[in-house]
Amino acid sequence: MRLNDFFLITFLSVREQPLRSFLTALGIAVGISAVVLLTSLGEGLHRFVLSEFTQFGTNLIAINPGKKSTLGVSGAVISNVRPLSIDDADALSMLPGVIKSQPVIQGNAAVEAGKRQRRTTVFGVGSDTPEVWQLSVAAGHFLPNDPPRNARPYAVLGSRLRKELFKQEPFLGKRLRIGGEVYRVIGGMESKGQMLGFDLDDAVYLPIAKAMSMFNRESLMEIDLLYDKDHSAESITIAASKMLKKRHGSEDFTITTQEQMLETLGSVLNILTIAVGALGGISLVVGGVGIFTIMTIAVNERRAEIGLLCALGASRQLVRLLFLGEAITLSLLGGLAGLILGVGCALGLALLVPALPIHTSWGFVAAAELIAVLVGLGAGVLPANNAASLPPVEALRAE
Repeated sequence: MRLNDFFLITFLSVREQPLRSFLTALGIAVGISAVVLLTSLGEGLHRFVLSEFTQFGTNLIAINPGKKSTLGVSGAVISNVRPLSIDDADALSMLPGVIKSQPVIQGNAAVEAGKRQRRTTVFGVGSDTPEVWQLSVAAGHFLPNDPPRNARPYAVLGSRLRKELFKQEPFLGKRLRIGGEVYRVIGGMESKGQMLGFDLDDAVYLPIAKAMSMFNRESLMEIDLLYDKDHSAESITIAASKMLKKRHGSEDFTITTQEQMLETLGSVLNILTIAVGALGGISLVVGGVGIFTIMTIAVNERRAEIGLLCALGASRQLVRLLFLGEAITLSLLGGLAGLILGVGCALGLALLVPALPIHTSWGFVAAAELIAVLVGLGAGVLPANNAASLPPVEALRAE
């Protein structure tokens, strides 16, 4: 049989029963559209979280107090753990390859400006915050590089907090009461948005020593190291670890590179995307069952046709391929319809809810169509084998 005749017979077989073919392909279309839509949501979430996570740059190293692994040591040793201090941050800034060292402490306090009051996030930071965290000052200037013990009561406001407290009024030089203490506003930041749930615009930035005193903290929550891209994160980590071990007498801290954070986060989000796609794959299984059922019915209804083909010299292999081609055609058409439906739903959802992170990966689209063809192939194997195994004489008697 010529190839064009093979495709013509397959197409005519699908067209002979338009309603049945439509309903069969619809099952695959629903499954594919569900896979495309759900993976678009998962991939969009993946990209959104990674972009949020890397908005501070990728050449950062975070140092936190305490060891993340549990050790079998006595309580006396634990009680001797030294806190991370401002002096530690200053010492780390002298390491080769380290551009800036950023001490960080975070808390929550009421901020009062005249008759307006708002409870917000308070960041205790150093003067190099804009460079380390990639922030921009919109008005005034950032915190000066005062000695910690002589830090002046200055405050810098995030863009949202500034609007809430002062509206359109001038704010530079105004006084605030934060945690019961009076501060002078010397600057306002440009909008930065949120980072993993933290609104960096609804925040106030204070000198690190003032914030530690306000929250009665002896230890920094974190030290961020901004390092030169010509140096590797591993070399900076080793140098920082040696210095802190020497200063503290033991490894009572945890160093996490940006690469480690992204690797862990990426693996979690990849698993999430696969899991979401697998949920949509359940619909494909249902569609495959539909193709199997319809093809089984088709074999029983077309016994005479099968017998006639065999009487005319068609081999069993050709009969098998004809029915397999019909099953694949149904799944292929359903898959194409599902791709159009899924991509359309994803685009429509993105337009209706702009804040919802959606990204359609064409790799997932191609994989979904391939899966549709494989589902059709798998569902059509048994009916095709049954058709090929029919005795020609018995099949002709069905006429």
